Formats: sequence, structure tokens, C-alpha cells
Amino acid sequence: MGILDIFLQCFSSAFLLWALTVLLLIYLISSSSFSTKNNGKEPPGPRSFPVLGNLLQLDLKKPYHTLLELSKKYGSVFTIHLGPQKVVVLAGYKTVKEALGTYDDVFGDRNPMRIVHEMAHGHGVVWSNGDSWKEMRRFALTNLRDFGMGKRACEDKITEECQHLIEVFKKFKGEAFDTTQSLSYAVSNIICSIVYGSRFEYNDPEFTSSVNRISRGGKLLGSPSIQESGTTNSHFHTDNLLMTVIQLFAAGTETTSTTLRWALLFMAKYPKIQDEVQEELRRVIGDRQVQVADRKNLPFTDAVIHETQRLSSIVPTALPHKTTRDITFHGHFIEKGTTVFPLLTSVLHDPDEWERPHSFYPAHFLDKEKKFVKRDAFIPFSAGRRVCLGEGLARMELFLFFATLLQHFRFTPAPEVSEDELDLTPSVGLTLSPSPHRLCAVSCM
Repeated sequence: MGILDIFLQCFSSAFLLWALTVLLLIYLISSSSFSTKNNGKEPPGPRSFPVLGNLLQLDLKKPYHTLLELSKKYGSVFTIHLGPQKVVVLAGYKTVKEALGTYDDVFGDRNPMRIVHEMAHGHGVVWSNGDSWKEMRRFALTNLRDFGMGKRACEDKITEECQHLIEVFKKFKGEAFDTTQSLSYAVSNIICSIVYGSRFEYNDPEFTSSVNRISRGGKLLGSPSIQESGTTNSHFHTDNLLMTVIQLFAAGTETTSTTLRWALLFMAKYPKIQDEVQEELRRVIGDRQVQVADRKNLPFTDAVIHETQRLSSIVPTALPHKTTRDITFHGHFIEKGTTVFPLLTSVLHDPDEWERPHSFYPAHFLDKEKKFVKRDAFIPFSAGRRVCLGEGLARMELFLFFATLLQHFRFTPAPEVSEDELDLTPSVGLTLSPSPHRLCAVSCM
């Protein structure tokens, strides 16, 4: 080893020791500074390391779980640092509801992650703010309604797709299979029929590529004459419309299909509940096609769907919000521009609101007379002005797909797996989806 190599090694070691010493000093100073601030009105929270913040304290496989645990220690309004970025977390039904309802004007802006901003550049309807967001949301809602969302035309599209899905399930002849792709294709076809004007076959390579990537959904943009209106400051330009369609396509596929996968998994896990659903369907519907109007006469089925959404909590944390001005909230000062995480799973699993918050218990949505009851703490679609604009469509899809599938099939675990062995541990990604599994769909009609 040469003298230069020895020198460089010594220099590197000395530099590393110096850097660690500086970081320790910064940490001690920031901890002291944080303690001083905490004695004031800023939300409390765990001490954070410089640069890394609280990342080392988070369970990166289940970050929402760490946030739930922190809320037990620091209260319903607390601060964490994701790297250098300060984030205020809101937990529990009363706190989240108040922030997104009463103070919607303060907590209603979106704070896009850097990777999202680089892709969307503030366009579309999910991550935008201000006038652009208002115009695109109004445009999307108007056109979704014009093309049938919430109307009989949309119901007909879903019932038609149910028949295609039934045929796919029948092809497996009761053998175990992964329901992921077929459910995703079926659900995606509904938003495709609304946005693109037609459904696609499940083996169509272009369609399957679009669904699998959730990134090619913007081919159909409508007439370019909207750029030709003569208005130079309009938000209706190609990039905005393209991003809006992509976001509608992605949102219209992922969340509903994931919820349906959870629903079928819960039915296989809890066969007695599946028995009750199928008994109600046979008694009320028989062999005819399920219709949206039947929902009021199927309280247990409706309760099972709602409980699936509640317990699975597939979007545990609402997409990042941002404060539009300084506010003192629950006795804590939150400055303008602060990133805010409304912890939806803390609402859906709030022990003060739910009798059995961590169990699959459809009675949460039934009264003593077994009639369906709404619950204020049921906010899987978020709340306030950022509530999911496709909620009406999603509710219709969940009911018609689930009821129709349970009318035609009995779902059981794969032969090599018992009911007790079915894993309900979620796989963390954009949404909390079931871990990979296979189910048997045995025809019962």
C-alpha cells in the first residue's frame, strides 16, 4: 500500500469521525430547540435526526402503523419529519373530520410529492391546486355525470361487465386462481366505457398493458378544438386534459378492484358471513340480475361491503394535504404551507367509534333490527373538498360486482390452504392490497 493510499484512508476516517461529531452536535442542538418549541404551541412529536428526520423510527413496510402508535403517545395532532420535511399528522375521527370539514379551506390544498410533480407538473385533478384544480374537478364531474356516472346507463355498463367476469371465473371450473387481473380488467372496463366510449376484451394486449401500467390512459382526449377557442389563459390545454384522463383511469381501476379482492378474501376467510350474504341474495334476488335498487333490501350484503372498506382501509393515509394559511388547531400552531397527513385508517379503526375496530364485524353497519345504518366515521373516500370525485361510481361498482359474484359463486381457499391460514396481512404500495393468494370460485347457480 502506497503512502498516498494510507493518507487517503486516514483522511477518510478522520472526515467520517468529524462528520459524525457534527451531526451529533446538530442533533443535540435541534433536540434542545425542538423541546423549546414543544413548550410553545407547535404540535409535539418524536425527536428527529438531522437529514434523516424520523425515517429510522418508521416501519417502512407499514408506516401507517408507526403513525398510529405515535398518535397514542403524542395525541391526535403531532409532528414527524420525513427527512428534512416537517409533516403534521392528524389522527382520530373527531380531529380528521374537523380539519377536512370545518377547516376545509385551510387543510384543503394538495402538496404533491416531488416525483408526482415531475410527472404531472401541477396538471390534472388529483395533485393540482387553485383555479386549475377547481376547473378540472368541475370538468371531470360534469363529464362523468353526462356519460352516465350514477345513472341507469352506468348501471347497465356494470351489469354487462359482471357477465363477462362471471364467464372468466367459470373457466377455472372451481380450481384455485389469482383474482387480481380479472377483477382489475373488469373494474377498469367501467371507467374505459365512460371515458373512452367502449369496453375491452380481457386479452386485448393494448388494454392489458394500460391496466397493468396505469399510465397509458390518456390516448382519447376529445377534439383539439378546445385549444382553438381563442382563450389564452384557459386551463383546458392538452397537458391538463391528458393528466386528468390518466388520473381518472388510474383511480377508477386500482381502488375498486383492490377492495373487491379484499371482499372475496374475507368471504373465503369467514364462510359463515358468506353464508349469510348468499342466503339474503337467494331470498331477495333469486336468479335474476342484481340491480342498484336492490341495495335497500339487502342490508347485510351492504353492511359486508362497508365493513370490507372499513377494515381493509386500502388508503390508510389520505394523499398529502397542505395548509393554505397559518392556523391554531387543537391548541397547536401550524404554519402556512405545512404538509399534512390525514390518517384515514385512524378514523376507520378508531376504538371510540367502532365496537370491534380490528375485526371483520358487519354488525358495525346494522341496527338492532338488522337494518343498514350509516356511520359518520366511515370515510374511506376521505372528506371535504378533496373527497374522491368517483365515490358514487365506486359505490355502485362495489355493490353490483360483489353481489353478482356472491350470487353465482362460493369462494373458498385454495385446497392447500385452510381458512385459518389465509393471510390478511396487507401488501403495502399505492394502496393496501391483499398479499398474493389464490381462491376457488365454485359455481352455485
